[in-house]
Amino acid sequence: MKKFWTFILALVISFIPGIIGGFFSPMSPGANEWYNGLIQSNLTPNGWVFTVAWIILYTLLGIALFIIMNNTKTRQNKTTAYVMFAAQMGLNALWSYLFFGLQFVGGALLCLVALIAVSIWMAIVFKPISRAASYLVWPYIAWLVFAFYLNATILMLN
Repeated sequence: MKKFWTFILALVISFIPGIIGGFFSPMSPGANEWYNGLIQSNLTPNGWVFTVAWIILYTLLGIALFIIMNNTKTRQNKTTAYVMFAAQMGLNALWSYLFFGLQFVGGALLCLVALIAVSIWMAIVFKPISRAASYLVWPYIAWLVFAFYLNATILMLN
């Protein structure tokens, strides 16, 4: 039963950036009009794709965190793994605030560079603790690289 609650906790923690970001999403007052008025890449997906992608990615991150939390077979110190997870969460939430909240596209792009770097570092730190947890982070990194392209395109076209 303890593992079940640990799993729920890991999932809840992993969704915190999405919850915070929701306050600044295109659905929030003012942000939608601004965002829809931007010239965007032809590869920009429909809004529902972002929702589905983030649900999947936050779930994968939650599972990765759960695996790290429950791995008792390693002698690796998990502190760095937890710090990296928290750092990527903070940067993820910060990106939403910069991009949608402040409409500071350039600052959001710089934040995204840091987020990608921290997420890669997190995957590397996870690997000695659990290869599976590390592998679960890579779809997130791939999505962040795509988000970098979308963010950079908006910056260049507007």
